[in-house]
Amino acid sequence: MDKNLRQLVFNPVSYSEWIRNSALTPTPFLLNDDTIRVYCGFRDDEGVSRIGFVDVSSQNPTTILKVSETPALDIGRDGCFDDNGVILGHIERRQSEVWMYYVGFQLTKKAKFLAFTGLAISKDSGTTFQRFSEAPILDRHHGGTTIRALHSVVKHGETWLGWFAQGDGWETINGRQFPQYNIWQADSKDGIHFKNPKLVIDNDYSKHEYRIGRPSTFDIHGQLYMFFTKGTTSGKDYFPGTAKLNQEGIWERDDSLFPLNLSKEGWDSTHLCYPRMIEVKEKYYLFYNGNNMGHDGFGVAEVTAWVQSKLKNIQT
Repeated sequence: MDKNLRQLVFNPVSYSEWIRNSALTPTPFLLNDDTIRVYCGFRDDEGVSRIGFVDVSSQNPTTILKVSETPALDIGRDGCFDDNGVILGHIERRQSEVWMYYVGFQLTKKAKFLAFTGLAISKDSGTTFQRFSEAPILDRHHGGTTIRALHSVVKHGETWLGWFAQGDGWETINGRQFPQYNIWQADSKDGIHFKNPKLVIDNDYSKHEYRIGRPSTFDIHGQLYMFFTKGTTSGKDYFPGTAKLNQEGIWERDDSLFPLNLSKEGWDSTHLCYPRMIEVKEKYYLFYNGNNMGHDGFGVAEVTAWVQSKLKNIQT
């Protein structure tokens, strides 16, 4: 890891009425040459998340320029799949619009929650978003009856590829329920209707893993890599892993490739999760959550040297 930058950027604790704790799944988006907009799920006092953003300087991403005063995407209408919270999945510019794939949460009587994928579209450069539909674009499916959470989308030729966490079971750890899921891939002709789902990365059950998700796929000169986050039944660890797509189209997992370790102390010394990378003027920054899945906010680390090392491997 580059030694010149690794720092907590934004701590949401008691920031405003709807930003009280947590800045979940920080997702950077290059708003313009000077600004990186980091979209997050901000929780209120009831633990309900709404999507807002923190604008930071592209020259120094630890410098905050602006924090959204109102949600860019609020919770859904009562009874809809996203009426009890929304967090970021994936965001990208499509011509004059900005498309946001998000995960909506709903409470039910006999499961801790349901989580499915929605689409919202912005026509004002990513300040506010309107739902494409009140129904999810990635809904229940066999093997995914409680969770189908899309977190990464890549255009591959004329096809859109999407990667998502899918599951329908629960793991009880120290008296608390946690969702079980693994990573799947599907394809789409329009980026809306995803078909042909297939399992691409499963839990390593020999290491007592029960959930592996938040896939974040990126391209380094034609080589696809993926970051993800995994948890084990110890209930103590929550840390990213890495996979690489081989020539046969199979994802090969190698968690040792991830560029960061836990800090010795502070906000990311216990957990490190939900990493998402962005390139800005030939520099690469990794935004991520720390302890307790983002309770203390999100931080950034520069990983340019790590990307350059992978580029050398590709070229040789």
